[in-house]
Amino acid sequence: MEEIRNLIMARKNFIIAIDGFSSCGKSTIAKALAKKLNFVFVDSGAMYRAVTLYFLRHKIDYTDHDAVVSALEDIHIDFVPNTDQVQIFLNNEDVSEDIRKMEISDKVSEVSAIREVRQAMVAQQQKLGMKRNIVMDGRDIGTTVFPDADLKIFMTADPNVRAERRYAELTAKGEQVTMEEVKANLSHRDHIDSTRAESPLRQAKDAVILDNSELNQSEQLDFVVDLYTRLRTK
Repeated sequence: MEEIRNLIMARKNFIIAIDGFSSCGKSTIAKALAKKLNFVFVDSGAMYRAVTLYFLRHKIDYTDHDAVVSALEDIHIDFVPNTDQVQIFLNNEDVSEDIRKMEISDKVSEVSAIREVRQAMVAQQQKLGMKRNIVMDGRDIGTTVFPDADLKIFMTADPNVRAERRYAELTAKGEQVTMEEVKANLSHRDHIDSTRAESPLRQAKDAVILDNSELNQSEQLDFVVDLYTRLRTK
């Protein structure tokens, strides 16, 4: 781990870290930003969702340390750029749609809080950022994965706005959920993400806050591109 950290500190590439709460549109803005800047987009949250999917499919007991460690050795995650999106593969299977289902959302924060899971995923994420210009979004990118990132954004939004966005996303895919279920899920995930012992969700001291409660995607992208441009032209 120390060797990886030293390599990251000596890097020449540009890293943009985007952290924040669930359903704030982190992945959407990160993906758009990467496309505009011709950077590599890495959705760290998708990695934890893929692990959660694997655990559910194989009935892994989260409290069984040996079972968790053994399962992680059999999990291989890859990102494959497509025409307008990035597909995520779990052991050579495209699980891009499966990991977005409500059953995964219900458990992903619990799985993400497991120390061994976070350590395994953080190591993979750091390797991805060694040599390439990247935009990575998640919960602990600017605090744990890349504390020396060149630009850090912390995204937030009104809880009701977040719930409405998530509800619209799920129902558009045909999932049968209620607004109350969505709000409860987001509240539950916020609590676990913010209070877990291993790299909790928190704003990095040098992160710029982006409250997008009343901003559309174009306005958000302009905001972040402006920050990037100013950094690059200093």
